[in-house]
Amino acid sequence: MCRGNVTLMDGLADTIDEHAADARFSGVVHVDRGGDVIFAKAYGLADRAHVVPNDVDTQFAIASGTKGLTALVVVRLVEEGVLSLTTSARSLLGSDLPLVDDDVTIEHLLSHRSGIGDYLDEDEHDDINDYVMPIPVHRLTTPDSYLGVLDGHPAKFAAGTDFSYCNGGFVLLALLAERAARTPFDDLVRTHVCEPAGLRDTAFLRSDELPPRAASGYLAVDGLRTNVLHLPVRGSGDGGIYSTAADIHALWRSFFAGKIVSPTWVEEMVRSRSTSTGDSRRYGLGFWLEARSENVMLIGSDAGVSFHSSHDPHRALTRTVISNVSSGAWSVARHLDHVLSN
Repeated sequence: MCRGNVTLMDGLADTIDEHAADARFSGVVHVDRGGDVIFAKAYGLADRAHVVPNDVDTQFAIASGTKGLTALVVVRLVEEGVLSLTTSARSLLGSDLPLVDDDVTIEHLLSHRSGIGDYLDEDEHDDINDYVMPIPVHRLTTPDSYLGVLDGHPAKFAAGTDFSYCNGGFVLLALLAERAARTPFDDLVRTHVCEPAGLRDTAFLRSDELPPRAASGYLAVDGLRTNVLHLPVRGSGDGGIYSTAADIHALWRSFFAGKIVSPTWVEEMVRSRSTSTGDSRRYGLGFWLEARSENVMLIGSDAGVSFHSSHDPHRALTRTVISNVSSGAWSVARHLDHVLSN
C-alpha cells in the first residue's frame, strides 16, 4: 500500500523495495504523515517452516520497544497518585533484591540513572544471539518470577550520578507498578495504554503458543531456528510485547495527543535526562531522543527481534521498521531515515 504525499515520498516504494531485497529483509516497513499512510509493506516470512508470509498486520515482538509502554503505565500511575517519581524502589520491594540501593527512585529507573546492576548488560554482549537466560525461560511469566534473575547484581554507580541503559530496571518498574496498583502488569498495560490508544493488536503473547497472526522470531536470515530458548516465554517491563506497525503508529498519535498521559507529562517524558555514549542519542523517561533533531524513538533488539520506530512531532512524520530476525531492521531503518531526512 502506497498513497498520500507523493511529492514528499516520490520514489519511496522503489528505493525501499530495492534495499529490502538487498538486505533480505523480513518484516514490515510503515510510514505515515499526520495519520495518513504513505507506505506500508510486508516482506519475508512469519513462519518459515510452513511458508507463511508476513503481512502488514502481522504481530511482531518489539523487544525493548516495550519500555515505552512500561514508562507510560508508570506515569499514568503517577498521575493517579498511586506512585510518584520520588517513590523509592525499596518502599515496595521490602526485603526483596537487597542489592538495590535505598536511594533508587521511580525516576531513576525510568531514566536509566538508577545505577543498579543489570541481568542483561548489553555492554557485555557483542552478539545478542549468544545470550541465554540464567534460569529456564518457561518460568518467566510475570514480573515477580524475575526476582531470581534480578538479584545478585552489584550496583554500577550511585543512583542519579550517571546513565547506564538497564533492562533489569524496567522489569523492576513492572514489578513495582504491580505491587503499587495491586494489579497484574499486563492488565495495567492493557487498561492504561492499549485501551486509551486504541491498540487492538498489542499484547504480551507467549512465545510457545503464538496465535496465527504472530511472527516467529529467527536468529539468522536463513534457517528454521527460532528464539524460543533465548527469551522469557512471556515478556515483562523491559521487552517482549507483540504489536503491529499500525498499532505502533496509533501509539505515537495517541501519546502526543495527550490521550494516554496529559500533555504536561508528554513534555516531561520527552525531556532529555541524559546523553548516551557518543552523544548520538539522548534519553527521556522511557523514550530515546535524537541528539540533533526533535525525533522521539522506540528501539528494540533481541534474539529474533529488531525494531525501530521514530516520530517527528514537528513534521507529524512516523516511520517504523519491524523485523522477526535479530539484526533485520537496522539496515532498512538507516536507509529509511536517510531517505526521509533529505
